[in-house]
Amino acid sequence: MHDAVIVGAGPVGLFLACELGLAGCSVLVLEREPEPGSRWRAAPLGMRGLSVTAVEAFYRRGMLPSLLAASGVHDAPDGNEPSGPRAVGHFAGMVLDPAKVDVDALSYRLPSPVLEVMMTSLEAVESVLSERAAELGVEIRRGVTVCAVEQDEDGVIVRTGEQEYAARWAVGCDGGRSAVRGLAGFDFVGTEPQFTGYTMLVGIADPEKLSPGFNLTPAGMYIRMPAEGHIGMMDFDGGTFDRTQQPSREHLQAVLRRVSGADVTLTDVRLVSTFTDRAMQATTYRRDRVLLAGDAAHIHSPLGGQGLNTGIGDAVNLGWKLAAVARGQAPDGLLDTYTRERHPVGAWVLDWTLAQSVAMRPDAHGQAVQGVIRDLLDTRDGTTYVYGKISGSSLAYDLGGEHPLVGRNAPDFQLADGTRLGGLMQDGRSVVLDFSTDQRLRGSATGRESRLHYVAGRAKDDLGLGAVLVRPDGIVAWAGDRGFDRKGIPAAFRYLAWSEVSSGHCHVG
Repeated sequence: MHDAVIVGAGPVGLFLACELGLAGCSVLVLEREPEPGSRWRAAPLGMRGLSVTAVEAFYRRGMLPSLLAASGVHDAPDGNEPSGPRAVGHFAGMVLDPAKVDVDALSYRLPSPVLEVMMTSLEAVESVLSERAAELGVEIRRGVTVCAVEQDEDGVIVRTGEQEYAARWAVGCDGGRSAVRGLAGFDFVGTEPQFTGYTMLVGIADPEKLSPGFNLTPAGMYIRMPAEGHIGMMDFDGGTFDRTQQPSREHLQAVLRRVSGADVTLTDVRLVSTFTDRAMQATTYRRDRVLLAGDAAHIHSPLGGQGLNTGIGDAVNLGWKLAAVARGQAPDGLLDTYTRERHPVGAWVLDWTLAQSVAMRPDAHGQAVQGVIRDLLDTRDGTTYVYGKISGSSLAYDLGGEHPLVGRNAPDFQLADGTRLGGLMQDGRSVVLDFSTDQRLRGSATGRESRLHYVAGRAKDDLGLGAVLVRPDGIVAWAGDRGFDRKGIPAAFRYLAWSEVSSGHCHVG
């Protein structure tokens, strides 16, 4: 019996598998597609933007160099000097100006070798994660379709045709049309669409008639991407286009002409896919021994590029918790904090994309909202607020701590000897940084049963803290102005560290 069966070998399923494999769990990944990669996952159609929190997830597991290389990125910061964002995304097609982001207003920031926004492809992300999963002993079986999910108090049976796989836990990471979600009986609720969106690679006889970048028009929005013939468009048809059929060249040309207002001519269609702004979310991310992550848990329009980033956030949050429970290091109830922490994030993403749909509507109401938003984005406060949201910089879980850093993403603290927090997190353990002493002490329990690193020593910039406890997902579980202290640590996370620090199981010296 495996510790976990993960259904879906996309970025979310693979990242989760790596997290579990890193903790020594037995993991099986089942994937419907027979082979990895496709034209939809490679550039240009597979291009995606990773937010700072998603890039940090790769950095903290030692995968950032491989991801940068696979993505062709050669201008990452060295992490020694503060740097502001160079590209910050858009809201409803209204592109944010990086110069208007007030970096000083973003609290608890430290220099880091992590790009604020990074362009990559699904192919690059999946290749890096697949390689790491193989190194960690994760088994991936492709070309199998899940047809049944059954569970009892002891485990889960996942069936694919005549084959069945037993595990203690199962996780559906199998996309917006998740088989696991339906088979396990999750409720999926939300709103119906206002538009049909199109992503296509086409031949254009007169591309000069289309303006580059994001273009909001009285009839919707179109995007002319840098790659030749790569076009995105949103047509406010109420989502009525029959997405079971492949759109013809004539249909795509008519929609593009209507949305752009330009008499443009398409010569051929090489690839095309449709989507809507339908926004749906599972009411819970856990039903006993079955859990959901990524698009299986929440779907929405791709406006703002939040889907991949939210999914990686789900995997990072769930991974260490499921590993701790599977290995008997934490009570089963720890898994309930996954829904409690990530469901509000998913709900926010749905609201965020719906708000953008409203601002893009080709009617007087939409135009009025758009005007207000443009005025807000013309201010430093407005741009900084939106950037904080879409970058994940303002993410905060309610962990009940008194210090304002508790529940937030940990800054990349750097000790006097050059050691960075990110480097200490590569093996997936929690980290205690104790800045209250000049002694450079370090320790960790031996073997895979260890749950933390304890590191004492002065930091180049401790942000006024005496000590900080960082969870394996990079979230601050406790922070104080003096040395490490059990007081104030939420009960659900005390098992992470205190017993090892206080009992000597953490060998310091």
